Amino acid sequence: MEIYLVGGAVRDQLLGRPVVDRDWMVVGATPKDMLAAGYRAVGKDFPVFLHGDSKEEYALARTERKTGRGYHGFAFHTEPTVTVEQDLERRDLTINAIAQHDDGRLVDPYGGVADIEARLLRHVSTAFAEDPVRVLRVARFAARYAPLGFRVADETMALMRRMVEDGEVNHLVPERVWAETRKALAEPMPEVFVRVLRECGALRVLFPEVDALYGVPQRPEFHPEVDTGIHIEMVLHAAATLAPGDALVGYCALTHDLGKALTPTDVLPRHIMHEQRGIGPVQAMSARLKVPVDYAFMAEMVCKHHLSAHQAFELKATTVLRLLESLGALRRPERLETFLLACMADKRGRLHHEEDAYPQADYLRACRAAAAAITAKPFVDQGLEGPAIGEAMKKAQAQAITQVPKPL
Repeated sequence: MEIYLVGGAVRDQLLGRPVVDRDWMVVGATPKDMLAAGYRAVGKDFPVFLHGDSKEEYALARTERKTGRGYHGFAFHTEPTVTVEQDLERRDLTINAIAQHDDGRLVDPYGGVADIEARLLRHVSTAFAEDPVRVLRVARFAARYAPLGFRVADETMALMRRMVEDGEVNHLVPERVWAETRKALAEPMPEVFVRVLRECGALRVLFPEVDALYGVPQRPEFHPEVDTGIHIEMVLHAAATLAPGDALVGYCALTHDLGKALTPTDVLPRHIMHEQRGIGPVQAMSARLKVPVDYAFMAEMVCKHHLSAHQAFELKATTVLRLLESLGALRRPERLETFLLACMADKRGRLHHEEDAYPQADYLRACRAAAAAITAKPFVDQGLEGPAIGEAMKKAQAQAITQVPKPL
């Protein structure tokens, strides 16, 4: 039995990044050997075991064979005769296909170390094309490592394009698409995820509502970048800067302007009512991807109300209160924070506006605090009952909001 450290742990170690998860490959063993050595079996599709003390995963070296379309269409083969090189060959990228002996020596049959030095995301073999999830994974890795200068190798991009053209991407199940997207939205440069998917053609298949934004013009006096698709990329970048690792803010940034793709051509580059037009596409995209309820809700709220946030100083107190109530922010202040971060990212996601101040955020926070401070007790003490209490509270909350100072 030989045991190797594999995958992301080796990759991140070589990149000088912190190692979060350590995965191990076992060569020359059977499931019976592993159980006899005290490991606990947990794998459903192929033999994976948990170490008794560290609880880290140990997988038997395996090969795989394509048996059908999509992510689940594989048959796995594990035998003591499967070599470390054979196991590494089935992996997606060369930088993930490096193994390390316990003495520190590397097994690198596919040039992963050289690709790390060259900052290349390159597929290991043509077997890459058998798993459509890998298109999303490459885009996600590109979003993670773009700050280090990584890019997708030309031959890998060409292979991904062929996968899209062959219809393999069409067989991805929503849960897998969302799982990879959610991770990508928490990466340092989520806009690269969108850019890579667009370059290989997968964006129009998996996210047609987003793909439709490219080429849609905006008014240059407000959006010097003009192209709405470029604006979305810039908003994603701003969101990742303002809220690092926050996929919820990222999803709101991704979807906030979907209505601009539906603007009638005769009124372009203006986008009157694009917030209302965007609600349908946001709901459709969230439903198709089966996103969590809080993601679907906040994306719809940001799409519908982001202009209200930008215009906060011109809103009546009753309108501000309705906005806070729509968000459910009086009871859940974290929703207001998510909303404000997405709106601030929208404001900054424009050419030459990347450092713009956003005083609307502090104003709306103060409005929420003022409204939330109003309680029912004084009105109950006055003898009010039922709906009358709620009406009196609303009036008092609106009055409290009028007392919140606005920036000069």
